Amino acid sequence: MKTIGVDLGGSHVMAAVVDDGGAILEREDIDVESHASDDVLATIVKAVETVRERANEEVDALGLGSPGNVDPITGTVRYSPNFGWHDVPLGRLLHEKLGLTVSIGNDARCAALGEYLHGTGRGTQNFVLLTLGTGIGGGIVVDGALVLGSGSTAGEIGHHQIRATDGFHCHCGKRGCFEAQASGTGLIRHALAVASSFPRSTLVSGKPDKLGSKAIRKAAEAGDAHGVVAWSNYADDLARGLANVITFVNPETIALGGGVSSAGDYMLDALRPRLDELVTMTPREMRRDTKISIASLGNDAGAIGAAAMARQGGLVEAALALRRG
Repeated sequence: MKTIGVDLGGSHVMAAVVDDGGAILEREDIDVESHASDDVLATIVKAVETVRERANEEVDALGLGSPGNVDPITGTVRYSPNFGWHDVPLGRLLHEKLGLTVSIGNDARCAALGEYLHGTGRGTQNFVLLTLGTGIGGGIVVDGALVLGSGSTAGEIGHHQIRATDGFHCHCGKRGCFEAQASGTGLIRHALAVASSFPRSTLVSGKPDKLGSKAIRKAAEAGDAHGVVAWSNYADDLARGLANVITFVNPETIALGGGVSSAGDYMLDALRPRLDELVTMTPREMRRDTKISIASLGNDAGAIGAAAMARQGGLVEAALALRRG
């Protein structure tokens, strides 16, 4: 059974034809130039029609992961701060344009589904995916079931507070959210927060608004004093949030995806000793029972998971299918 998975991001749309085994057969990436719902809809339709034509065979259904608060039953994006949307009936609109059965879910939950079924989470029963990008997305699998919660909004790990009194302000309105401190944006904020202590730093010698998380990480790896301090403060906050996740969920594996995860072993080596100290409710000899790893599907996880969701007939149905095994 071939399905199309779509990963909708703030800057681009990726549509892919995916087979039962999670392999991408065709793909199309298109930049998002406007966040107006009609413009985004047109971009999605163009990407889907392109891969459907290339596949040259019957496609049964379409799944799409959207940022924001999504109702997986109606396919409505209730609220998406990334796009400034309120109550956009994306599922219905796509069905009318494409004539396909359409399932809509939160993008991070779709990515978690993809990574659990076809990536780092395979073979586990308790698994967490965290995507470290502009923000922090998340998805949780407990006892083999994707956790959705009563309103299908469970998994917003990025918005639990880890520095409520002295942290950075989060776009959600709170202070010190995990996302504000430990996303790619958080890493940049850490670098800017200590910049005055490093007046000769090459990191801020240009325009501060052009500073990127990759440049900070590379500077830290190269031994640049500013980069090292910023990365250390960032790793402290990332470990603090991960320790909470381990305490809440006790997963076998936490997979880290998103742009910052490209740091690979440099990130993992920074996290492990910090987690040994922070996961206090687990006996010391068991504190490494939760494996911290880099997500294997990379940026494809969202589309692969969205296709898997479509194959089951929706995110709720996909969660139930996992529970049934």
